[in-house]
Amino acid sequence: MEELREEFKKLIELRNKISKGDSEYIKKQHEKGKLTARERIDLLVDPGSFVEIGAFVTHRATGFGLETKKQLGDGVITGYGKINGRTVFIASQDFTFMGGSLGEAHAEKIVRVLDLAIKSGSPMIFLNDSGGARIQEGVDSLKGYGDIFYLNVKASGFIPQIAAILGPAAGGAVYSPALMDFIIMSRKNSYMFVTGPKVVKAAIGEEVDEYSLGGAEIHEQKSGVASLVGETEEEALNLIKKLLSYLPSNNREDPPYVKSEDPVERADKELDSIIPTDPNAPYDVKEVITRVLDKDTFFEIQPNWAQNAVIGFGRIGGRVVGIIANQPMYLAGSLDIDSSDKISRFIRFLDAFNISIITFVDVPGFLPGTVQEYGGVIRHGAKVIYAYSEATSPKITVIMRKAYGGAYIAMGSKHLGADYVLAYPFAEIAVMGPRGAVEILYGKELASLKDMSEKQEFLNRVAKEYRENITNPYVAASRGYIDDVIFPSETRTYLARALEAFASKKKEERQINKKHGIMPV
Repeated sequence: MEELREEFKKLIELRNKISKGDSEYIKKQHEKGKLTARERIDLLVDPGSFVEIGAFVTHRATGFGLETKKQLGDGVITGYGKINGRTVFIASQDFTFMGGSLGEAHAEKIVRVLDLAIKSGSPMIFLNDSGGARIQEGVDSLKGYGDIFYLNVKASGFIPQIAAILGPAAGGAVYSPALMDFIIMSRKNSYMFVTGPKVVKAAIGEEVDEYSLGGAEIHEQKSGVASLVGETEEEALNLIKKLLSYLPSNNREDPPYVKSEDPVERADKELDSIIPTDPNAPYDVKEVITRVLDKDTFFEIQPNWAQNAVIGFGRIGGRVVGIIANQPMYLAGSLDIDSSDKISRFIRFLDAFNISIITFVDVPGFLPGTVQEYGGVIRHGAKVIYAYSEATSPKITVIMRKAYGGAYIAMGSKHLGADYVLAYPFAEIAVMGPRGAVEILYGKELASLKDMSEKQEFLNRVAKEYRENITNPYVAASRGYIDDVIFPSETRTYLARALEAFASKKKEERQINKKHGIMPV
């Protein structure tokens, strides 16, 4: 009995040691304005729900003094818990031990919980705060990264994977987050890059600090790597919770339904006047989106990158939907390299997790110019076409105003498999806008007119005729390319009915027996 008491005492001591951590390093973490790995988990999960896995793991490495430098858990806390009652698996790196560096045992713990997440069909959350590979362990640490990457790919499209960057992420450490579905960064103290400032300076002589190279502002505005940014760590963790509220636990489930008190029959008369009939006048498409969705449910993703496109989640009648829209406030809503990448990746995520895709179209075409052509807008734009064509989730498209040329086809048209296409009465659907078309079709006549007022009068008259006879939505509707022409104020009701009708839509069986297609990159 005495021996048993001693063993129990030892277990209690070890548990206390694990839970308390190294007070000196924790103090340093707090002085930097950062939470500890355990504090982050406590803020993320429902109280008392976290179950730790691998708490007693230590590394087996030798050399460089590692024989005496050990800590239970080896710099990462792994396990599972609940967020709003739903099971999630978590890996939270502990910067207080060896800078959260990833060694063989550290990696094995992450692989373990990711594998369990896949087996149980539950979301995986990875809280990153690491200096990168543990140099002392050499190729074993690199092997660890490879094992994690492999499972990230295996899990892709089966369970949601969310990475939070709450400190440094450098070198190989950036690629697991990059392989996951969403990256959320905290504004302060977080940065991620493949090669750090010292390497940059040595290689190309450029001087730059960590935050100018890979801080949150860079990745939310310039690179598009960050999906969302929280002003604080607490806000970043709350963004994870909010994001999960729109997602199923795996691809075999439907997204969470939340009963709405907002009537689906609600007609918003303001919508009839929000969109200018002048095709060149700007307006904020987010105002249209928020008025159509259930109140206070729009959750935008990547709001500060490629702002000529808007993507995000919302609900209509309590059902989760994915929103894709052109934004006339930026670049007139045209498609370019970055917006094409933004849209196509989001479509593939929505389709993987059975989320209906609603597309609001107001697009003048693909952005012209040498910068875009040299940058490969052709292959990037093709991603949008590929993603819409491949998607089997319900696809509903609303043509609000302009839908010109190849961009009309690309933005969820009937020709790419849209299930239901609506248009507003003032929508214009054609190869190009009336004025541009007239200048090509009547080039000789225009050239023969020397008087500018006479030329302008001719242009206006013929453009009006072209608009009435060619671009109006009733022409496309007569061909069956548009299912109905509606008032903007009716949008919510029409979408709600369509979502209900298509809720039982099954994934289409592929007609052609093949391994997979080759998506443009």
